[in-house]
Amino acid sequence: MTARPTQLQPSARKFSAEKIRADFPILATTAHGKPLVYLDNGATTQKPRAVIDAISRYYESENANIHRGVYDLSQRATARYEEARRKVQSFINAADEVEIIFTRGTTEAINLVANCFGRAFVGPGDEIIVSALEHHSNIVPWQMAAEISGARIRVLPMNDAGELLMDAYIKLLNPRTRLVAVNHVSNALGTINPVEEIIAAAHGFGARVLVDGAQWVAHFPTDVRALDADFYTFSGHKLFGPTGIGVLYGKRNLLQQMPPYQGGGDMIRTVTFEKTEYADLPNKFEAGTPDIAGAVGLGAAIDYVQSIGLQNVAPHEEALLHYATARLAEVPGLRLIGTARHKAGVLSFIMENPAIASIDIGTQLDLEGVAVRTGHHCCQPIMDRFGITSTTRASLAMYNTTDDIDALVDGLQKIAGKAAGNSAQMRGKPAPLVIEYPGPAAPTPQAAADEISEMFDMMGDPQARTELLMDLGKSVPHTFELLKKVSQRIPGCMSEVHIIGRQRDGRLEFLGDVGDNAATVRGLIAILQRLFSGQVPQNVLAFDINGFFNRIGLDQFVSSKRRNGLEGMVKRIHAIAASGPQSAANGPADAASAPANAAPSHVARRGQ
Repeated sequence: MTARPTQLQPSARKFSAEKIRADFPILATTAHGKPLVYLDNGATTQKPRAVIDAISRYYESENANIHRGVYDLSQRATARYEEARRKVQSFINAADEVEIIFTRGTTEAINLVANCFGRAFVGPGDEIIVSALEHHSNIVPWQMAAEISGARIRVLPMNDAGELLMDAYIKLLNPRTRLVAVNHVSNALGTINPVEEIIAAAHGFGARVLVDGAQWVAHFPTDVRALDADFYTFSGHKLFGPTGIGVLYGKRNLLQQMPPYQGGGDMIRTVTFEKTEYADLPNKFEAGTPDIAGAVGLGAAIDYVQSIGLQNVAPHEEALLHYATARLAEVPGLRLIGTARHKAGVLSFIMENPAIASIDIGTQLDLEGVAVRTGHHCCQPIMDRFGITSTTRASLAMYNTTDDIDALVDGLQKIAGKAAGNSAQMRGKPAPLVIEYPGPAAPTPQAAADEISEMFDMMGDPQARTELLMDLGKSVPHTFELLKKVSQRIPGCMSEVHIIGRQRDGRLEFLGDVGDNAATVRGLIAILQRLFSGQVPQNVLAFDINGFFNRIGLDQFVSSKRRNGLEGMVKRIHAIAASGPQSAANGPADAASAPANAAPSHVARRGQ
């Protein structure tokens, strides 16, 4: 066992995260009756009172549309909006305020560059390099741009620690390289990439570089001129600001050569039916009424961060990262994914021996008041690289403390202990010789729903409901390897789920299982089987699944394919129910995998 660190490093002793916490109202709240421990800062940061007040003040006393109003209120709103632009310029050390374009966030900023830079500078046979560490928002827009232009996507690979292979990068660069897309910090692994080196090498071949700074700007000082970045993007909500506002920095000469992203008001100089002349920067890329309050809130967030000083934040978070890394080593079976030498405050991990699915970890930590992120983190290629489907991620911010880390570790140790006990109980139990389609649990889906609801009504709190869900999952037979061979994976973020089904004698029948043995997902499958297997297809299609999950107090799972694939499972079941008695065993998407009205030789109907 690794010895527990007793304190933070000396460089962080003068930094008071406790005092900072008092500026964030939400951190004084509770979750499930326990103090909130917020460790999902990579997804979004919390907002200080200064930001909340700035947005409220704008709506209370300054709200008006900007740029064209001659009256005082409009002039004041315009001043506040443009003041926010100058704050961003100073914050990232841009040369000119017109190089700051307000967007809805990092995703829109990247799409803007992919679309507009792509139209101006990328053609057939050109190449775009995208690193293996990218968020989907820095992959998909470039794939779309390449498809339109005829360019080719090249991938900069990484090693087993989650570090980019710079030797491979140099070999990828060539005179056809037009743009390199790379994040400053990986949201999934925390790797800090050598963007200055990446930019310098790309410029040697005349290529441009877009840096996704969404995970950087709230943690370290940013200087786009020192980096010599061509484009730099970030989101306000990851910088303690509001959602719906983001920033694209672009070198002025590049932005001037790029066509507009959208057409409409405020991005024009003159309009006739024969021709439109576009406005100068930055208006050229800000069509329509912008998120004025969002910009004001972002400006307030920048003021707040600068009052603390990122030069003080970085040592605190680094010390906290070291503390958390050492403490997580105490958890039996936990393995960190992403062990780069240069990391920001992101700890992504899986739990093995016994294996515990990330959705189960996240669900059970939530009951302890600990908020973490679980899933593929919009980085499926990274998960594929490590041969996993998801991780649990704790991501740090300046208001986190060692107490937060201790709460996380205590929760994980509790989960690991419970899982070890369950694993011991299951050891030695033989697998069933015959796998059967479940028959009807009740005469109709509604009758089955009423029975399930009675069980959940007896549970007095969310923890009891979650435990009941997991207990229900124990009734689902372990058929994953078989189902994987004869069915396609259900879309979903957390786990690999497979379902096989058919219509027989006017009834819908199906089996489902999950690859990582996620207890919560198995519980969802068990509920769906009780509701729908053995039922008349028309009744299945008519049943209100969303209302039912709300009724039993599991509404967090409703229509949340990003979390657990429930929506995908219901869609697959509906496809089987709607396809008629001559459907293939897996619905229309899987028509080639099994004959109509017939199960694989391993599968029998219950009672046959």
